[in-house]
Amino acid sequence: MEGVEIREMRPEDYEGVYALWMTIQGFGIRSVDDSREGVTRFLKRNPTTSVVALLGDKVIGGILCGHDGRRGCLYHVCVAKEYRRQGIGKAMVVRAMNALKSEHINKVSLIAFTKNDIGNAFWKCMGWTRRLDLNYYDFTLNEENITTFIQEAPEV
Repeated sequence: MEGVEIREMRPEDYEGVYALWMTIQGFGIRSVDDSREGVTRFLKRNPTTSVVALLGDKVIGGILCGHDGRRGCLYHVCVAKEYRRQGIGKAMVVRAMNALKSEHINKVSLIAFTKNDIGNAFWKCMGWTRRLDLNYYDFTLNEENITTFIQEAPEV
């Protein structure tokens, strides 16, 4: 899309990214991990792999992306509703994956809620493979890190 800049995410992008997250219906926000401090910590550990899409000063897309030295993972991949289906999500994913590749990461994973029809259709269209051969487990180390789901996006 003309006029859209895709670049590395910076801590000062937090307000715009958080505001975008609040508009995404069904999005799960963690009280600690997705706080300003949590995102800043994540970006410090992964300084080149997370991306934002900007139209002027407005954040219209974002991906938190990091790795553990072996496998990359994409978190919170989103594009503002009014800017979807214009190649922005794909461009952000390509940018994040190229950043991982430059750090010698050879495999990338992500988690999409089963009820996230839009997201699951996007990943299928992008050529990602849904794994049916494994189970995903969680163990909570911090009970204060509560997930809140955005039920209905406010009108813009």
